Amino acid sequence: QSLLTLCGTLAPYCGVLCFLAPMPTILEVARDKSTGALPLLPYSSMISNSFVWVMYGLLKNLPSVYMSNAVGVTLGTYYFRTYTKYCTTIGAVKQIRTHFRGAACIIVFNMCLAQILEKDMAADIIGKEGVFYCIVLFASPLVALKHVLETKSAASIPLPFTLACFVNCLCWSVTGWFTMKDFNIYFPNLMGLSCACAQLGLKGMYGDKRGKGSGLPK
Repeated sequence: QSLLTLCGTLAPYCGVLCFLAPMPTILEVARDKSTGALPLLPYSSMISNSFVWVMYGLLKNLPSVYMSNAVGVTLGTYYFRTYTKYCTTIGAVKQIRTHFRGAACIIVFNMCLAQILEKDMAADIIGKEGVFYCIVLFASPLVALKHVLETKSAASIPLPFTLACFVNCLCWSVTGWFTMKDFNIYFPNLMGLSCACAQLGLKGMYGDKRGKGSGLPK
């Protein structure tokens, strides 16, 4: 029981910690004026995912959910803006536009759902949608998997974000399963926990070597 109480108390703070985790990576990008091999998806999906959960939390009257994810929307926007400022890879403009339009469509779509449908129905649809986006967010660093295997360097997988996701998903999985008994809460976090373990495994296997092969500055 004490473990459940602890996880329930820590879960919202762990969520904020998870959103803050990319900060060192983004500050490094700003300092080096290069995104290297870092993918944009973790930051664009953070905006979309967080907004969906803000809507779900408001509809279900769960302050711990909507307040922590409001921080995610704000920070995700900052990360996205910084990434786009220093991204110089081939096709960067097209990629950025695609991600921006995708996030905008998701936000508008969910606002319309909340206005048009009955509260419970809207919450159910947005919750299931949130399950999908949450998994995308936690798995997004794995889009660099091919690059990691080719270069035998896991430098393109941000360690702070991955560690924060591990702790965050653990707390929300326990809280969602045993306290809230809400599938939309515990299922995506169990999947996120698995993804975080996979990413930490790659970090342990290949390390964080940088250089010509890693795609990141030394």
